[in-house]
Amino acid sequence: MAGSWTHIRLSNRWRLLLSASVCFSKLSCKEGHSGPTHESMQAVFDMQPFRPAVNLSNPTITNISFTLYAVLGVNEKTQILTTFLWLRLYWHHEFLMWDPEECDGLTKISLPVKNLWSPDIIVYEFVDDDVSQACPYVYVNHTGHIRWDRMLRLVSACNLEIFSFPFDVQNCTFTFGSYMHTSEKILLHKCTLSHQYTSGEWELVDILGETSILQFGIDEWDIITFWVVIRRRPVLYVVNLLIPSSFLMLIDILSFYLPPHSVDRASFKMTLILGYTVFLLIMNDLLPSTANGTPIIGIYFSVCLALMVISLLETVIITNVLHHSSMKYQEVPHWVRVLILKHIANLISVTDLHQICQYLGDLRAHLTSLQKESELQNQWCHVGYVLDFLLFRIYLLLISCYAMVIISMWCIWISQT
Repeated sequence: MAGSWTHIRLSNRWRLLLSASVCFSKLSCKEGHSGPTHESMQAVFDMQPFRPAVNLSNPTITNISFTLYAVLGVNEKTQILTTFLWLRLYWHHEFLMWDPEECDGLTKISLPVKNLWSPDIIVYEFVDDDVSQACPYVYVNHTGHIRWDRMLRLVSACNLEIFSFPFDVQNCTFTFGSYMHTSEKILLHKCTLSHQYTSGEWELVDILGETSILQFGIDEWDIITFWVVIRRRPVLYVVNLLIPSSFLMLIDILSFYLPPHSVDRASFKMTLILGYTVFLLIMNDLLPSTANGTPIIGIYFSVCLALMVISLLETVIITNVLHHSSMKYQEVPHWVRVLILKHIANLISVTDLHQICQYLGDLRAHLTSLQKESELQNQWCHVGYVLDFLLFRIYLLLISCYAMVIISMWCIWISQT
């Protein structure tokens, strides 16, 4: 029974307020005073919980003006975008109207927003509370039109695509709509889209907006969806990631010009791999990571490390071949002489290596009296040099093809966006 009596009292209060609102269509002013009287304003303040419409079957039209000021942060792991917005809302209050001629020519006043009804517009993608400073006042003109400026630090969910990092372009949506009122109560209109963008890691490409209807069951909500397209500035990552990695790969290629019979080449390559591993560990924080996929730059670093390991393996093989020339001076098999010393050497045009090996053999002639051992040693030396040149050119071809593929993929992605 108590609940029924409370419902009856609220209904009676609503009827009294509605009848009072119908009785006056404009606020009253006193002669010699600028602005509506406190009594007439208080009557409007008492109606704060109710939508300001004389005919409740007519929806309240709310206009939204959207300005993107800055992108504060992008978290690829949690798929969260943090932005700072300037949001301006317009709506019509049918009980806040007065005649400027009766109010000493006053056409605009500011009122506390907490004393007036305001549309419950939210962003559907928000995932955290707004911690920005709220504006406590609204501007009201004599026709009843209200303007409310809001500073909004928006933390919203966004489906971030990081495959083309650091040359990626993100397209995030901001969906504005009422939390409780359906399209029969509140209609949304889009006014203007603008931006006053500050410098940072991201640059704004475009902002688009569209009004649509969101249907849930039998109810329909009027919503406005904004598409914000932003592009990452890649200079930081090119300087800190791509260029150092390219330098290390270049040094690895130049290390093939070290003498293959020298142990310094293997130790140099192992040191280079260790340095590249440390580089990846230090730069790991700059690389985005999600559960959905891996950026192409991460694949690039992994393949570069694999190529360095292959380069070290090639050095191990060549060192093992050259080691035969210093053990028992075994004779080079006939198929090795035919395949490597004849065909492969002619194919890659390194028959001048025989003269080099012969020269090395002549230098060693005064140190050994066994001509056969010297010839066998030179043959194995020749085999090692030919294999070294062959594997070096194959390695260089792999790196060139890999670099062309990576650059082509990034160029295609940029041209498509």
